[in-house]
Amino acid sequence: MERIQDIRLFVRIVDLGSFSKAAAEIGIGQPAATKQINRMEQQLGARLLHRTTHGVTPTEIGLLYYEKCRLICLHADEASSVAALLQTQAQGSLRINTSVAFGRRVMAPLVMEFMRINPELHIELHCDDRYVNLIEQGVDVAVRLGKLADSSLGAAYLGLNPWVLVAAPGYVQAHGRPVLPEELARHDVLIYSSVQGDERWQLQGVDGRQASVTVRGRLRSNNLSMLLAAAREGFGIAALPRYVAHKALHAGQVVSVLDDWALPQQEVHAVFPSPRLVPTKVKLFVAWLQGQFGNQWWGRADA
Repeated sequence: MERIQDIRLFVRIVDLGSFSKAAAEIGIGQPAATKQINRMEQQLGARLLHRTTHGVTPTEIGLLYYEKCRLICLHADEASSVAALLQTQAQGSLRINTSVAFGRRVMAPLVMEFMRINPELHIELHCDDRYVNLIEQGVDVAVRLGKLADSSLGAAYLGLNPWVLVAAPGYVQAHGRPVLPEELARHDVLIYSSVQGDERWQLQGVDGRQASVTVRGRLRSNNLSMLLAAAREGFGIAALPRYVAHKALHAGQVVSVLDDWALPQQEVHAVFPSPRLVPTKVKLFVAWLQGQFGNQWWGRADA
């Protein structure tokens, strides 16, 4: 950048024919301008300017150098204009990462909607249930569920991901509908092995009461779609995110149980590599996402 500043100064001295005018335009003193040009001439090993009482004119070498420097300044200005444009519009490429179920059911339709709004933007949506290092993998934005660990990453709160207990109508008819959390101990439960503490479920009543129940079941899985399918087939009671269960609930394939009790909700965050100098495409996408997780946002999943 120092070299570019020297070149800009040299070009303006030639254009204006004056050290003092060029220095004032750039915002430095004349002695500093003289020092910069002297340094340029020493580095090049050639005299660039004739200095007289009538003004400043380029030498033969200085004139050739001036033409090249003027082109350099033009290209630098064009590059700055492109960078400024990209910082005011959502364009280029945007790499997004999230979990598999959330990506397929929630992020995929949201991403397509955002692409319609921003036709100059190219998006790569990568779904992976493993933890991904944003910087190493070149990810611009990750949408993560659960409490965030302290880190140097930038983050924006999007909303809450509620969970619901569901079972097939046939299962409820055959085994009864639990009314209190402790009744879950005698039911077949479909266990999600990644969240909700596995076999120990924590619930809170609408009146604020807390309950901790040890559950058992024949099926465990880290795949939410698998657990939903098993619940539809009557294999037991499943704890599922509402964005996974809502379509089956609406269709009557499953019904909710223990409606007066709630499982812990997960926070939903957008995470990006740094809180500083965030690219505009990331800012725009995150700000838009924050408007998509309002009341009953899960109702749009798989729509």
